[in-house]
Amino acid sequence: MKHLKWIGAAVGVAALSAGVSCFCFKKFGPQETIVIEKQAPVQYSSYNNGGMVDFTQAAETSVNAVVHVMTIIETRQSNYSNYDPFLEFFFGERGQQRQAPRQQQMGSGSGVILSSDGYIVTNNHVVDGSNNVKVVLNDKREFNATIVGTDPNTDLALLKIEATDLPALRVGNSDDLKVGEWVLAVGNPFNLTSTVTAGIVSAKARNINILTSDMKIESFIQTDAAVNPGNSGGALVNTNGELVGINAAIASQTGSYSGYSFAIPTSIMSKVVADLKEFGTVQRALLGVKIQDINADLAKEKNLDMMEGAYVAEVGPNSAAAEAGIESGDIITHINGHKVKSVSETQDQISRFRPGDKVEVVYQRGSKQKKTEVTLKNMNGDTSMVKQQSTNTLGAKLTPLSEKKMQQMRLSGGLEVSQIEKGGKFHQAGIPNGYIIVRVNNISVNSTSDIDRIISNMKGQEEQALFLSGVMPNGKVVYFAVDMN
Repeated sequence: MKHLKWIGAAVGVAALSAGVSCFCFKKFGPQETIVIEKQAPVQYSSYNNGGMVDFTQAAETSVNAVVHVMTIIETRQSNYSNYDPFLEFFFGERGQQRQAPRQQQMGSGSGVILSSDGYIVTNNHVVDGSNNVKVVLNDKREFNATIVGTDPNTDLALLKIEATDLPALRVGNSDDLKVGEWVLAVGNPFNLTSTVTAGIVSAKARNINILTSDMKIESFIQTDAAVNPGNSGGALVNTNGELVGINAAIASQTGSYSGYSFAIPTSIMSKVVADLKEFGTVQRALLGVKIQDINADLAKEKNLDMMEGAYVAEVGPNSAAAEAGIESGDIITHINGHKVKSVSETQDQISRFRPGDKVEVVYQRGSKQKKTEVTLKNMNGDTSMVKQQSTNTLGAKLTPLSEKKMQQMRLSGGLEVSQIEKGGKFHQAGIPNGYIIVRVNNISVNSTSDIDRIISNMKGQEEQALFLSGVMPNGKVVYFAVDMN
């Protein structure tokens, strides 16, 4: 099995899930999380009688709440070609198409139980592209898991198993972590279940450029606790036995641990988990600015007299920042009273909010310090909650293909069909879950807005139908017609 690495200037950054093709690679607003189990605080002694740090209670608490996540990815080389869907639908497929043999790829990672009724958080790259997800508890019980939602921007995913009275791990405040503080990493490296290692927090708000999504948020906790492939999605725990991070990556030239590991802080995780459970997608709040870290070169070029904060390189038109009076050349220094020294810290603070939330932003303009209240917006430029990607007209949820899925299916894009509503147009046309739409009316589609645009352009036509061409999960090319009258 090949372990993927991301090669930087000096070292690589590797995802921690074992197996094949595992990609890594709010203030919480007025809303409260409804997923994470609330428990009374428990204080464990940090030292034993010999004066040494004592991890035994924290380890005992956390190992039962950390699970083994096992995935199966079935792939078959797609036979899809750029045929005209009209001709293919009415006159059949051209010639005999041979099916490539089906292959199974196995993956392994970790997860953390957040609530006694079966909600589990893990990394997105652990389950991305999986056809089958199984969870094994520390007591060896096994459950099939449902993927509630995923967020490639933070590399987090929420799973659900049907169980009760599970040992949930209490969630701590990652903001309270101090550099030099002892922490435990709990997970299943190399399929060795319930493994605990210890180290200290080496740095906070670390950006390692491992995520590839357009709106990625990286503000990792860096530690020297030993983690390896299979630790992905496992727990980073403080000496009080509280979850403070989700292990996600390692700095390595070999793919195995060689000094530093990185975890997603619970300050980010709590918001993402709450959104995935309530909405099925993350409610991303945006300032609407392009920001960059200040270094010596930028300070000299822009004649800046400060090295901390986030430099505003560009302000989007009609954005939340523009409406609040923020301009290019400003330096953001505080978000809601929290000092921000870098881009990653600024993104961390904003990621805790939802569209419509108001935040106080302090910024430097020349020699003057200014303060403004910003009403954050969503990706569409308004303050409403974003619905899970779907096209209600068709009665189905449609999800853009991930990079991994496109590689597995040998496709350059498309939309995967899921959660078909009974009696809806897709249900009536016989379209199954898992079908991947590649073209609609001979137009390539990669987002729900593509289909909405096609439907809108059909208005006024006497015959209204969508002709879909795409592939089934097993790679077979299939065509459907959807009556839109």
